Amino acid sequence: MNAIMVMELKKHVQDRGLLFWMLILPIIFTVLFIAMFTANTDDATRQQVILSIVPGYVVMFVFFIMISMVSAFIKDRDKGMTTRVASTPISPYFYLLGKWIPFMCIVIIQVIVLFLFGRLVYDVPLGQPIILLILSIFLTFTVTGVGLALAVIVRTENMGIAITQIVALGGAMLSGLWVPLEMMPDFMQAISRFLPQYWAHQAFQDAMAGNIVFTELMQTLLILFGIGIAGFVIAILRYPFFLKRAVH
Repeated sequence: MNAIMVMELKKHVQDRGLLFWMLILPIIFTVLFIAMFTANTDDATRQQVILSIVPGYVVMFVFFIMISMVSAFIKDRDKGMTTRVASTPISPYFYLLGKWIPFMCIVIIQVIVLFLFGRLVYDVPLGQPIILLILSIFLTFTVTGVGLALAVIVRTENMGIAITQIVALGGAMLSGLWVPLEMMPDFMQAISRFLPQYWAHQAFQDAMAGNIVFTELMQTLLILFGIGIAGFVIAILRYPFFLKRAVH
């Protein structure tokens, strides 16, 4: 497992495209949308918009790691790497963990960098930094868990990209990452509560303001953890079918 982790980390560090998707594009979008929505507004409104957009875009863009996860698994499958690994004593659990953990490292770095950008450029408050870090870790676990399941389910990379866009952009729209939740119709507000983006965004905002309460935090962490575990279980169950499609 350690060898797989090291190999994957080296490969991802050298991927400049991943750097663009994970850091450069989110920063560009954050700057553009803050400029757009805060033009000709007073200071109070501007601050409110910033405190919504910064964590909202952090939550939205972490989901795009699923594209890289799908691509990595599809390439291993089609180049025969999956078959070769399967012929070794390593169990599917450790193979999946070896592929999964490097992506978790990438996403947690992404979240930290984007929050630091918000702090340095827009002076966003980090009222409860330890809780923000804990939320970031659980969000990372959730996103990459879903990505792991998706990677072994889809048959093609294009299918993975399409589903990722639906999950990332559709979830962002329904969870109030683009438009404040209170401005959305009641039925959309009800739907949002079934999505991890909603819980992560609300918790991030409360922790940034320094007023998140213990019961709300635990509820959010349990929801995020449950979704991540569900993704891993699905990946384990679907792995034999993924292996059957691998090149021998």
